[in-house]
Amino acid sequence: MKYRLYLLILFVFFMHDLFSQCTMCKAVAEEEVEEEGASGINAGILYIMLIPYIILFIVFRKKIVGFLKDLRKATGSSRT
Repeated sequence: MKYRLYLLILFVFFMHDLFSQCTMCKAVAEEEVEEEGASGINAGILYIMLIPYIILFIVFRKKIVGFLKDLRKATGSSRT
């Protein structure tokens, strides 16, 4: 219970900093769209989004492959 209370206090304390980052991204995106289009910001967002998924796949690849094998056995389909 204390852990949740501490987490809530930290979240409330740093909430302004968390929301300020969204404002900064929005300002950069709006400025870039006005100048040259949104291709640069979109590539940046995709790059930032892709890296955690690659890391998670590398870390949990054995579990993912095992899950897919179990799922394939449960559905009765087989690949040849």
